[in-house]
Amino acid sequence: MRLISGSSLVLCGLLLLLQVPCTLGLTPQSRGHLCRTRPTDLVFVVDSSRSVRPVEFEKVKVFLSQVIESLDVGPNATRVGVVNYASAVKQEFPLRAHGSKAALLQAVRRIQPLSTGTMTGLAIQFAITKAFGDADGGRARSPDISKVAIVVTDGRPQDSVRDVSARARASGVELFAIGVGRVDKATLRQMASEPQEEHVDYVESYSVIEKLSKKFQEALCVVSDLCATGDHDCEQVCLSSPGSYTCACREGFTLNSDGKTCNVCSGGGGSSATDLVFLIDGSKSVRPENFELVKKFINQIVDTLDVSDKLAQVGLVQYSSSVRQEFPLGRFHTKKDIKAAVRNMSYMEKGTMTGAALKYLIDNSFTVSSGARPGAQKVGIVFTDGRSQDYINDAAKKAKDLGFKMFAVGVGNAVEDELREIASEPVAEHYFYTADFKTINQIGKRLQKKICVEEDPCACESIVKFQTKVEGLLQALTRKLEAVSKRLAVLENRVV
Repeated sequence: MRLISGSSLVLCGLLLLLQVPCTLGLTPQSRGHLCRTRPTDLVFVVDSSRSVRPVEFEKVKVFLSQVIESLDVGPNATRVGVVNYASAVKQEFPLRAHGSKAALLQAVRRIQPLSTGTMTGLAIQFAITKAFGDADGGRARSPDISKVAIVVTDGRPQDSVRDVSARARASGVELFAIGVGRVDKATLRQMASEPQEEHVDYVESYSVIEKLSKKFQEALCVVSDLCATGDHDCEQVCLSSPGSYTCACREGFTLNSDGKTCNVCSGGGGSSATDLVFLIDGSKSVRPENFELVKKFINQIVDTLDVSDKLAQVGLVQYSSSVRQEFPLGRFHTKKDIKAAVRNMSYMEKGTMTGAALKYLIDNSFTVSSGARPGAQKVGIVFTDGRSQDYINDAAKKAKDLGFKMFAVGVGNAVEDELREIASEPVAEHYFYTADFKTINQIGKRLQKKICVEEDPCACESIVKFQTKVEGLLQALTRKLEAVSKRLAVLENRVV
């Protein structure tokens, strides 16, 4: 835990009185701790047919518990119910049953699999007629209360789901469909609400289903203070307003025309020489539509760079079962040309040899013959969506030993232990994970702020200016307090 001195707290309090912005350098809290969930009637509809082994069903319960942990649970906040199904349907507990998070988590731990068939349509029908009903704690349909069903299944249903799912959606229930393993993906689409890309999720096995909890924590979250949650683009200072924000800069900095970034020194733009290489996973598990999202992610980062011979250079390497250099450092000298080359990149669609890609980065990408500049900061951004099929530890360690600043970005089935192995120190600031490809743009926003030279001589100058201004304000406040004290003393003498 980071400690703040008493004098810093006093200083910040006085600055608040004088309406001077003050930052103590605290690390922003995570989104899950700060944002609140709107009142919701949430029903989990969970497949426990015989194809779901007991150890796998335990993973489902972990997923349920993680989602519940992020909710504002209470009779007037979010209510949670669980429907367990196989050939028959069993209501484990209704919406009205538990008014606290602790009671819900205990109830989830007690759930046991039914281990028979797969009647998904019957389970959804039960949710409409029973689980969301008034008698079981369902609240009247209202714009202020969401009704959400999350269906988890790993197989092909033995009954129809199309019509009953349509009735559920028509009744105001937002349907999310999670498929595992050999699930029938067409069935997932029949169940889910629109837009389907936000309401259909697939994982290869139950061993990674708990990674989806982050997506649902975000999906069920209503953000009232975007600055507090860190969900903003501001490089330095974020000024919050209800449902929105504006950006500002610290003393000695000026806001750039993009309204987000800050100019550190006159004419310099706060940039320095950086050689940046992307290592992009092109394995078959990524899928073509997600590969297009990865391209947008790359170009989102490129947009923030000062691309030129003296400032930022960009290279791109794609890997799967083999490694392919898309373009080396220094080939393109403008953002426009880099972004066009990224868009034209074709998808390799094979295995996942992350270790080979890291070795290529060391042996080729950051060499002078490939366009790297002596003395320039070397930054590698590794993107992956799954477990590496080869050994990564030696190459990951060597990259960091050589002084490369390594970022690791994982999506979906990426293994977080591998991401941490790749990431530079401090690891928590250099690796990122999201369950859903559609949210990698949020990672892009956070990465933009970290791809920079950390020791900036101009920053010290601005801090000195800020401290000088603070000292002046404190002296002025002291003089005012002394004057007030003198006046009070005079008044007391007159009264006497």
